[in-house]
Amino acid sequence: MPASITAAMLYDLVHCPHRVTMDLFGNPEKRDPVSPFVQLLWERGHAFEQQVIEDLRLPFTNLRPHPAGEKERLTHEAMACGDELIYGGRISADDLVGEPDLLRRQGNGYVAGDIKSGVGVEGATEESDGKPKTHYAVQLALYTDILERLGLCGGRNPFVWDVHGDEVAYDLDAPQGVKNPTTLWAVYQECLCEARAVVAEEQETLPALANICKLCHWRTSCIKRLEEIDDLTLIPELGRAKRDAMSAHLRGVKHLAQTDLGTLVQGKKSLIPGVGPDTLRKFQARARLQTSAGAGPYLREPLALPRADLELFFDVETDPMRNVCYLHGFVERRDGDPEMERYVAFFVDRPTPEEEARAFALAWQYVRTSRPSVIYYYSPYERTTWRNLQRAYPTVVTEAETEAMFEAPSAVDLYHDVVRSRTEWPTRDHSIKTLASFLGFKWRDTDPSGASSIEWYHRWVGTSDPAVRQRILDYNEDDCRATRVLLDAVRSLPVRAA
Repeated sequence: MPASITAAMLYDLVHCPHRVTMDLFGNPEKRDPVSPFVQLLWERGHAFEQQVIEDLRLPFTNLRPHPAGEKERLTHEAMACGDELIYGGRISADDLVGEPDLLRRQGNGYVAGDIKSGVGVEGATEESDGKPKTHYAVQLALYTDILERLGLCGGRNPFVWDVHGDEVAYDLDAPQGVKNPTTLWAVYQECLCEARAVVAEEQETLPALANICKLCHWRTSCIKRLEEIDDLTLIPELGRAKRDAMSAHLRGVKHLAQTDLGTLVQGKKSLIPGVGPDTLRKFQARARLQTSAGAGPYLREPLALPRADLELFFDVETDPMRNVCYLHGFVERRDGDPEMERYVAFFVDRPTPEEEARAFALAWQYVRTSRPSVIYYYSPYERTTWRNLQRAYPTVVTEAETEAMFEAPSAVDLYHDVVRSRTEWPTRDHSIKTLASFLGFKWRDTDPSGASSIEWYHRWVGTSDPAVRQRILDYNEDDCRATRVLLDAVRSLPVRAA
């Protein structure tokens, strides 16, 4: 009997359809161990949900403690009695099964809600409130679909209670935007059809290399498969959608490297939807680098990077679940001499606003008194983090001072301004870990990653173990030094037309 369609299945399908296939049909013995960070996410999510319920000042029916076999019956009994708010229920209809955190009475029916330890929308800025998250929307739509099939739906307006304590409504029938008139309900219907096809083994899925793979328990198995089929997603920035569009013409990385693109390009257009001639040529250059023995990185055009007697290599560590920036780290180098390097760190011992403001103030004082200098960092995240901190603690530093700190030529984002826009590498991605490792740099830790650092900080907060604190500092210092290694390498790269 085919498996039921669940909210968790649709959540995974939005991110990676192949994970759904592997969870259903993959060999369990080939699963990677669940990472400590993912375990932390589960624990945090559960703890947050419990705290929300404990703090709830509304009467509600609690079905969470009951065995799964009883929940559905008790949920129907509670809805038949007209209970205003049901926590931890279970509903099903046809091949759909849902366990919404909340069912709230609305009119003559119910609307579903989930408690999320993340924010309820994505892409929010000062000018925009952001948009609903698709992976949340399909879960809420599944619950709504079940309620409609049962004749118990109070409307297509489910909701999320998010980490900030906000209730975020999800209007499933509203267009997603002026340029995207598709409704979330239509997106759900497409996901539901795809999930059913996967469950029935009527649709074959393929793995695709992406950032989300780093935390997946099928990572090792999928990467092995990608290497076996020479998959195009092994090329940096060539994701699943582009791979699927290109697959009718190109079989893999080696095939792309050897293909005469003249057969695929007609004037200013290519035969591949969504992949223009320039993008196609960029991907071919990367394919040729990957398939050429001994190939090295190069600059696509001459590049002059600023120099100063004092260079600062900057990296922050943040915990988005606690909403805290817990470390500002700098490696300072004088006169271009690696022997004249020093690591300077400003650590948040407790995840409180007062401690965060204190470390931020010390970091800003350090930057201000280190002038003149050039700051190098990797990705826009450091600048975004400091902008957010400035808004939270405006007495520490002004907006104008923050913006000036990150203005060229006194600061350089090596990822955005250099690596991504002006270089090519024979690697599968452009992360600092990948590029610095390619250049021979080694992190001291056996599991160096931002996700691991967050898990370590969680342990530090709980234990105050100085060894854990030092592990965080060592990791951050290595990230800063890796940035310096990358800068030195970029300065010596040859210039070559792609």
